[in-house]
Parts: sequence; structure tokens; C-alpha cells
Amino acid sequence: MGASTTIQRRLEWIDTDAAGIWHYSTVIRYAEAAEAILHRELGIVEFTFGALPRVHVEFDFVRPVFFDEVVCITLTVGEVGESSLTYHVELSVDGQQVTTGKVVAVLIDRQTEQATTWPEDIRAKLAGTW
Repeated sequence: MGASTTIQRRLEWIDTDAAGIWHYSTVIRYAEAAEAILHRELGIVEFTFGALPRVHVEFDFVRPVFFDEVVCITLTVGEVGESSLTYHVELSVDGQQVTTGKVVAVLIDRQTEQATTWPEDIRAKLAGTW
């Protein structure tokens, strides 16, 4: 596994349905918040943001999360392909897993909007080998 970060978020009322249970879309926002922090920590956020459209997203929900619970989000780089990047995402509450999933993104050239290969220095940071 590659670079990783863990963040926490308290489930806000706006992120729930009328029963106080989180809306499924909250999970991808939490994953993307962790991604932004990871890329800042790696010093690559200026290079990657706006250049990593998602091509695949999947999540499995183990149990609901309720208003005001604190969610721990761990995002780990699982694979860095030629132009792709796969994240593994795990969310938990009080140490109990609530959701797992993965997000696949592809690095694009902002000018051509076509897939492009990772620069070696950024690949190494993502892979956790720098």
C-alpha cells in the first residue's frame, strides 16, 4: 500500500436524511476531504487537483451512521498505474467499520483533457516510496 491519511468528521444534520441517518453521498465527500489532505501533506495538491477525474467509485455500507457521530476516514493509495490512481477507503465509528470502498481516478493533462502518465516524483510520493 502507498501513502495514507486518516481524518475525522462529525456527521452534521445537513448530511442526514429525516431520520438522522447519513445520506450515502456523504461518504464520497468524506473520501475527497481525506484526499485533499493527503495531497497537501504530500505537497502535490497544486499538480493533482483539477486533473484527477473519477472513473470508478464503489462503496459497501456495513451499518448506518447517525447524526452527531464522529466518523474516522482512512484513505490509502492502493495502486498507482500508468495514469490511474486507486484509493482504498475505510470509514469507522468508535473503531467499528461502517463503510469500505474504492475510488479510481485518472490523471489528465489539463490542456488536452486526455489521460497522461504520472511524473516519477509524484508517483513515488503517492506510492509511499519517496
